[in-house]
Amino acid sequence: MIEYLQNHIWFVLFLLWGLPLSIYRSRFRKIVYQTDSWTINIKPVFVKEIKALFGNMYPGNRSYLKSRNFYRFYLLIYFILFYLYIDFKPEAKIQNTPMKDKISVGSTLPEFALNDQHGKLFKIDSVLGKKNLVIYFYPKDDTPGCTKEACTFRDQFAEFEEVDALVIGISGQSVESHLAFAKKHNLNYTLLSDEGNRVRKLFGVPTNLFGLMPGRVTYVVNKNGEVVFMFNSQFQAEKHVEEAITVLKGLK
Repeated sequence: MIEYLQNHIWFVLFLLWGLPLSIYRSRFRKIVYQTDSWTINIKPVFVKEIKALFGNMYPGNRSYLKSRNFYRFYLLIYFILFYLYIDFKPEAKIQNTPMKDKISVGSTLPEFALNDQHGKLFKIDSVLGKKNLVIYFYPKDDTPGCTKEACTFRDQFAEFEEVDALVIGISGQSVESHLAFAKKHNLNYTLLSDEGNRVRKLFGVPTNLFGLMPGRVTYVVNKNGEVVFMFNSQFQAEKHVEEAITVLKGLK
């Protein structure tokens, strides 16, 4: 039980923080809807509540202002805890834990072929055994986190060359989307178009935010075609690059 709590500390805090949040929300709703009935907590009315939360509906009402500020604070902390639970859950950094039916540390890289940003078929076996590989899956072209990650790989490209590594980015957008993304940010490495997410599923890349967002996972593969490192973090985009470089420098 203790080990479970340690491994899921952010989730536990996320749940516990929901208790005072629900209390402050109840008080706030009663003030906003001017009622003392507990039933306001289960009524599906939200528009006025949202306007009161982010606006100043009753500027002269001290109880309203105090309740609104507490509600804002608790809601902010609640979202921070949710973020931490999503991003720092136990599987975020996986180095030695095998996962059934998924590519994990120790797995042999499977063969696959996808079109790159120029529309040319890229076969992974054409580089296996010749280069160390950094294969990173990202959610979507030209979104803030993905742009930050892509540009960091670009800026550190010389360091990957020093350790004889090839960088490959993979996401589900089209060849045309990848080309526009690469041109816009002067990306100097291969982007592969995985429309239909066939290769993403082949690797077993998990989703985040209850399946709403494709995962952001980086795999480091040595020249023997063996996965030697994995890093899974949706929000720490730049850390994918740092971790990959550190691991590659440690390879013999």
